[in-house]
Amino acid sequence: MERSLVLIKPDAMQRGLAGTIISRLEKLGLKLVAMKMLHPDRALARRHYAIHKDKPFYNSLVDYISSAPIIACVFEGKRAVEVIRKAMGATDPAKAKAGTIRGDFGLDIERNTIHGSDSVATAEEEIKLFFTEDEIFSY
Repeated sequence: MERSLVLIKPDAMQRGLAGTIISRLEKLGLKLVAMKMLHPDRALARRHYAIHKDKPFYNSLVDYISSAPIIACVFEGKRAVEVIRKAMGATDPAKAKAGTIRGDFGLDIERNTIHGSDSVATAEEEIKLFFTEDEIFSY
């Protein structure tokens, strides 16, 4: 079974969308195996977005994700990364299809409600940033 990290971003938290987003992913047959609410500090934000450190939007990403509490989740299932990426829709909500999470709830390219790992390898690294093995459950 594949795992993916999902972050419910500050804009979604502020608008009370966490339950709706988690429910949508569960309805796709994905199993929620870890979840916690946290307010990421800038150090964690920088590590999480390190892949973008040379891009002009890096500092804005770090500022945004550390601006308010988020919910970090691990979902597990067949092709979990692919299923979540499809459910999220395009990074830019203006380009995301209706019926996707970003298409329905995203505000703009930065405040797009959700983060999901982009590959199995990335998921493994991202999950380690937010969870210990003891915080991930099998059932």
